[in-house]
Amino acid sequence: MKRPFHVLGGFLAGIANGLLGAGGGMIVVPMLKKSGLPVVNSHATSVAVILPICILSAGLYLYRGSVTFGQALPYLPWMLAGSVIGSWALPKLNKTLLRRLFGALMLWAAWRMLF
Repeated sequence: MKRPFHVLGGFLAGIANGLLGAGGGMIVVPMLKKSGLPVVNSHATSVAVILPICILSAGLYLYRGSVTFGQALPYLPWMLAGSVIGSWALPKLNKTLLRRLFGALMLWAAWRMLF
C-alpha cells in the first residue's frame, strides 16, 4: 500500500519543486515521516531525494533562458556554506526542536505565499 503513497508524494514533490523552487521538501519530509522514517532521517533523505529534481529543474530553467549562471553565482557560495552547517547541525538538534523549526518554516512559507 505504500507504493501509491510514494508515487503520489514523489509526483507532487516534483511538481512543487518545479513550480516553487525546491518546495518539494515540504511534501517529502512529512511523507517520509508518515512512512515511518525517524525525523532526522526524513530531513536528510528529503535532501537526497530532492537533489536530482533540483538539478533537473535548474537545467530546464537554464536551457529555457529563465535564469543564467551569473544570476545564481553570487548566492552559491553562501548556500553551500549553509548546507554544510545545516547538515552538520541536523543530527545534533533535538527532534522536537527540529519538528518545530520545520513547522515554523512551513508556516512562514505559507504566509509569504498567501500575502
